Amino acid sequence: MYIIVGLGNPTSKYEKTRHNIGFDVIDALADKYSIKVENAKHRALCGTGMIEGEKVLLMKPQTFMNLSGEAVIDAINFYKSDATTDLIVIYDDISMEPGRLRLRKKGSAGGHNGIKNIITHLGSEQFLRIKVGVGAKPDGWDLADYVLSHFSSSDRKLVDDSITRAVDATGAIIAENFEKAMNLYNS
Repeated sequence: MYIIVGLGNPTSKYEKTRHNIGFDVIDALADKYSIKVENAKHRALCGTGMIEGEKVLLMKPQTFMNLSGEAVIDAINFYKSDATTDLIVIYDDISMEPGRLRLRKKGSAGGHNGIKNIITHLGSEQFLRIKVGVGAKPDGWDLADYVLSHFSSSDRKLVDDSITRAVDATGAIIAENFEKAMNLYNS
């Protein structure tokens, strides 16, 4: 079973912000594959279903971003999953332009506190990732204020397209393999 985790912050205050792009992708996956993400489990909102013939658990951690690893490790331990092959984490990346995707098998946190906490809890940097570009912080902005802000209307169009492509990339990872998905979706 794949555990697919979209990173974000709970409550309506953070909906559609840069930092919640992972939640947006989980919502789009849930819509496409008719999976209800409404069960409180593993310190997250969860839903189980099928994507491309494989059983999946969709997760939106409710721990707030900086403690995302608590929800992830709970699910990994509960299902006795191998994080290197069964875990897909979807999150925002300020080092890429809005609308771009980058798939990676491993790597550092790159300054992302949610990823840093997941790495700490897993004890490893090796897990599958889909990074969604949200744009670089403008000069003079505080990083926290920037990632918790909303997109401009022009960037929102790019981001909506990247959400669709992230959903398709997730399907390709499951249906084909990670390398093929990387070749198709890394921009």
